Amino acid sequence: MNIKYIFSSLVILLLSLGSCKKALDMAPDGKLSMEDIFSDNDKVGAFLNSCYTNMAVKGTRYFFWSRGPVVWSDEAWDTDAEAESWIMAGRMYNGDASAANHPITNISADGGNGDYWARYWSSIRNCTVFISYIDKATVKNDIDRKRWKAEAHLLRAYYYSELLKWFGASLPIEREPYNFSGDFSTTKKESYYDVAKFIMEDCDVALATTELPWRITTNGEAGRVNKAMAEAIKSKIILFAASPLNNAGSNYWEEAYLANKVSLQNLKTNGYELYNQVNFPQTFLSDVAFLGPNKNIKTALYNEYFNQTMSYSSNPVDKETIFQSRENQGNVWDIDGIGAQDGYKSGTCPSQELVDAYETMDGNSILDLTTPYLDDKHLQPNYNTVNTLYNPDFPYENRDPRFYASIYYNGSKRKCLWSFSESPESPENYPAPIGNRTRIVSTYVGEPQTGLHATTRKATRTGYFQRKFLHPNSGNDNPVAGANWKLFRLGEVILNFAEAAAEAGHLPEAVAAVDEIRTRAGMPILPIGLSKSALILRIRNERKVELAMEENRFFDVRRWSMPTEDLSKTDKWITAMEITRKTDGSFIYGRRTVRVNERQNFTNKFLWLPIPLNEANRLRSSTGIDWQATGW
Repeated sequence: MNIKYIFSSLVILLLSLGSCKKALDMAPDGKLSMEDIFSDNDKVGAFLNSCYTNMAVKGTRYFFWSRGPVVWSDEAWDTDAEAESWIMAGRMYNGDASAANHPITNISADGGNGDYWARYWSSIRNCTVFISYIDKATVKNDIDRKRWKAEAHLLRAYYYSELLKWFGASLPIEREPYNFSGDFSTTKKESYYDVAKFIMEDCDVALATTELPWRITTNGEAGRVNKAMAEAIKSKIILFAASPLNNAGSNYWEEAYLANKVSLQNLKTNGYELYNQVNFPQTFLSDVAFLGPNKNIKTALYNEYFNQTMSYSSNPVDKETIFQSRENQGNVWDIDGIGAQDGYKSGTCPSQELVDAYETMDGNSILDLTTPYLDDKHLQPNYNTVNTLYNPDFPYENRDPRFYASIYYNGSKRKCLWSFSESPESPENYPAPIGNRTRIVSTYVGEPQTGLHATTRKATRTGYFQRKFLHPNSGNDNPVAGANWKLFRLGEVILNFAEAAAEAGHLPEAVAAVDEIRTRAGMPILPIGLSKSALILRIRNERKVELAMEENRFFDVRRWSMPTEDLSKTDKWITAMEITRKTDGSFIYGRRTVRVNERQNFTNKFLWLPIPLNEANRLRSSTGIDWQATGW
């Protein structure tokens, strides 16, 4: 089974992570033993580098340039689901998944995304071997020895946290390397909470190591882990352990609150803060950025943050990002923006459900958060009667600045290289030639380039296009690639703390944390006197907005469910804004489901990924117990 994969000293992968740049002195020939490796400083460093190799790039780097969890949740639809139904989103929507052939666990790993069971256990094995040898290894100085050991503990924590998120309580704890000729019959399937505590234990080893820095400050060490990442992992994993899906009936909210409080304070004490200033006004506040009504500063800074790769410096412009991927996200305008721009595909189309989550600028929700929809298909919105600013006939006016930073909607503008000339069927834009120009993004039915369409790959499925990770003016004549993916950032930790504090009954602290996020976004603070249940609903909605399309929602809707529940309220039906253009140029706004049939990835078994069938069978054979997730 994969947890017994022998680390092949035939293939020691060397990554350029700063301190370990020299190649091994000898070519791998099958005769290099662990003793050989750990008796040479450079080989020790190379072995540590092998522990990094399975860290996923995430973002757009799921198979076929997809956003994976983003488009498998209720916050977006993937245009490839119809155009290329054989790949991940299409199969997920059709329920075409089994333990033997699941689109997430069995597909080839592009950018490290996919095949998680084998890849992450392989890395856990490497980390554990490294930890077991490093104390007696030949290392030139003790600073490196201590830092490398801390990195191995933290990397093991990261891989375990990823497995726990995806597969749940179907994991053993590997403190020592498995002996492959040993007896695996006593291998224990641990509880979710116990695995979470083990992960936090590894993080605490990293945090207690003076030699491990809080921030990486030089390009030569780009991609190396840091203490801040340990706090971010602790913050998330104890929150998940306390959540209804995972807590096995126990109340861990006070523990989650206390742990998150410490993590958040330590991050702030060590220089992490929200991105709170527009640093590139020449781009993001320009007349042709079109970021919000009247060049809204909050809209601009939010879009700027997600379109900048964090620099490695002792005093970086971006002090919010805790850890980012090593690679950028590619040509987002071509594979995940407005498909008509370059003539290829739109990729991620934000859902009407996500758009409904953005409040009006007075701080009132559009829908009643207790019961957002009056029907199963989400075609009958249950409007918040307190909200007098929202008008369904003009649905995109007076919205949260983050809405304008994150989503292209009917009537938005974008200046870039458009690969087509306009036709009379788009009167807002006709006439105009191929070229770099400003175009109104019209998403009504029948618009030939950017209109709503059920199957066209370059069209929108929902009436919206993704904007959050798309540079305002990028294109083939201005090839600004998507920024490196932000795996962990302070904004998420703040919201983790807010949720844990609210659930544990520390309401004033929870409100203060949410208000910190809302103030950065240019939104009013929360109303005074919210009950605990009302506050939790507001926090969940704040996560949906602040963390939109960052891969959090997929896991949030699951962990907020009970083990016996399903995702029918959120993920069964995804809706679009169906817009009709009248002859006078005005619009009628209605709603429709993206497709006639419901999505099939909402049932109870989709709360977890299945262990690949062969691995599950080996585990059962070795231990005599069933390790497989429910329903698979």
